[in-house]
Amino acid sequence: MKKDAVPQEIAVTYGGQRKLLYAVDERGEYGGVHSAGWEVETTATLAAVTELNRLRDDAWQRARAGETSALEYHMYRRRMEPATLAAATGLWRWRIRRHFNPARFSRLAPRLLRRYAQVLDLSPAELQQLPTRPDID
Repeated sequence: MKKDAVPQEIAVTYGGQRKLLYAVDERGEYGGVHSAGWEVETTATLAAVTELNRLRDDAWQRARAGETSALEYHMYRRRMEPATLAAATGLWRWRIRRHFNPARFSRLAPRLLRRYAQVLDLSPAELQQLPTRPDID
């Protein structure tokens, strides 16, 4: 992309900040250019956040009904999904999905609970609890 073609649409997802992109100048060399945003990127980001909120709310409902563990809710609340949580914890995805089982989750070793809690920026006690509403941060 050429420097003069870098999108400069105001993106609400940037929170008033600018994003550094690399573009080609008149001499054909790459250099940094700040972008104020791009409508397509904003739309995609907002759609992804909406989907993660839906997954969070669904996980909260299932956890309240005893169908999944609080781990799944907290994972989505932190804008993660199983692959991201696996990468952050160093655990296999299949193992994380097993921990969505409430009975298995309740028997996790304290060391493993601390590992999840650290990645999710929670205490082990908070990790094991559900808030009264799914949208409480």
